[in-house]
Amino acid sequence: MSTRVTVRKNSYKDSVRLLEATRAILGSPGVSWGWALMATPANLATLEEQGIAGEAGEAGEAAANDLVLAVRADDDAAATAALESAEATLFAANSGEDEVAAQSTTDLAGAVAEHPDANVAIVSVPGAYAALETHKALSAGLDVLLFSDNVPLADEIELKERARDLGRLVMGPGAGTAMIAGAGLGFANRVAAGPVGIVAAAGTGAQEVMSLLDRWGVGVSHVIGVGGRDLSPEVGGLMAESAIRALDADDRTQAILLVSKPPARDVAERLLKVPSKPTVAALMGLRDELSTADNVTVVNTLEQGAIRTLGLIGGSAPDLVQDLAEQVAGLITGLDSTRRKVVGLYSGGTLCYEALTIATDHLGPIHSNVPLDKSLTVDTAAPDAHLFLDLGEEEYTKGRPHPMIDPQARIEFLERQVDDNRVAAVLLDVVIGDGAHDDPAGTLAAAIEKVTASGAAVVAYVLGTERDPQGFAAQQETLRQAGAIVTETAARAALAASAIALRDPALVATEL
Repeated sequence: MSTRVTVRKNSYKDSVRLLEATRAILGSPGVSWGWALMATPANLATLEEQGIAGEAGEAGEAAANDLVLAVRADDDAAATAALESAEATLFAANSGEDEVAAQSTTDLAGAVAEHPDANVAIVSVPGAYAALETHKALSAGLDVLLFSDNVPLADEIELKERARDLGRLVMGPGAGTAMIAGAGLGFANRVAAGPVGIVAAAGTGAQEVMSLLDRWGVGVSHVIGVGGRDLSPEVGGLMAESAIRALDADDRTQAILLVSKPPARDVAERLLKVPSKPTVAALMGLRDELSTADNVTVVNTLEQGAIRTLGLIGGSAPDLVQDLAEQVAGLITGLDSTRRKVVGLYSGGTLCYEALTIATDHLGPIHSNVPLDKSLTVDTAAPDAHLFLDLGEEEYTKGRPHPMIDPQARIEFLERQVDDNRVAAVLLDVVIGDGAHDDPAGTLAAAIEKVTASGAAVVAYVLGTERDPQGFAAQQETLRQAGAIVTETAARAALAASAIALRDPALVATEL
């Protein structure tokens, strides 16, 4: 094995570019591990865990504003080629305009001066610096997509209060998805323009409903991500309210869809009295009745959120079951009686959460790194316990890219299921779109084949649209060819996996 580290002094790159470079490293032949990072103390600590932090220091005593490219490969030639690929991704200009911009724009003020018509800034810097850069953008009269995470709660509240007073939006922090007037920001899916405006405190939740609506024939006006803490008691829905008011006043928007994990009750009830337009609130896992206006419908899954929104504008969803019950019944016939366990391996945190809320009603307790019941952690799980993992959480992305970008972590977890004769079904989400892996289904296919050959089932769902560069139908077909059952929605995948474990095909038609 060959380990190589390159340090570029004073060469700051934002997290999106670093993810692209990391993908380039990992996609190079012969590479077993690689990472493009800024040399912050936390990142250097991760390099130390990999046994190569010393090499980063020796290469230039890396500091927080220095770029580090690290790779472990089969030999020196493979390592060198991987680093060259990353360098090309980070520094090669795609056009003459890119080259000019790279030479002349070094900060927000310079960017605003060169693009005076711009009205949105994307802030993607370490959390400690994110508030300052967001304040600068607000002062420049810009709305902000705050991609950064690890932003202190007090900073979030201060930023959103200021944005509200200025009549601006701060989408985030940790907002990975938005679409403003057809322009996708962060991880986004390509959808048709249309009459539905989406406000989302959940990134893959926003992607799921915008993709379902597009696939079912209805377009989207805007998608406004507000960050996962926005509907908490502390933040109080500051940006969700601003976003709802903006969509309520928008001529292109006929119906509003709010997406969130369970919010603070008083926050939700206050927000849902704001819009005058027909509104659906998809509040995943919500069990309590909310007091809302007559123009508001509250549901507790993303699937139902999209279906009810379609109904507001005269559309309808396709048959979500089709031959799914028959597929499940056929698979159950050959399933060994010892196989009763369901394992969920998710790249989308919101999809993992929705699956937990659905499957728990049928399977009982499910252990998770994001459990509904805080006692049901991964560490407390017995060998035969149901287990749902959000592999995008920090404990699984430390030192490696998010699984939407690099499927390797899920491949490893998939292959672990091959030797477990307790597993009845493995649940997978495959997220496509801008920012995601070029062919996630293709990279997972070999591992899926190993799992199905071992006697377990794989149930998969593709989140995306036919407009996405990976191709929705092509990704579905790759999964089917690998032996997976493929469902129409993420919610139906959770039901199908539960049906397999319980040997009850009729469960897939459950009304949510």
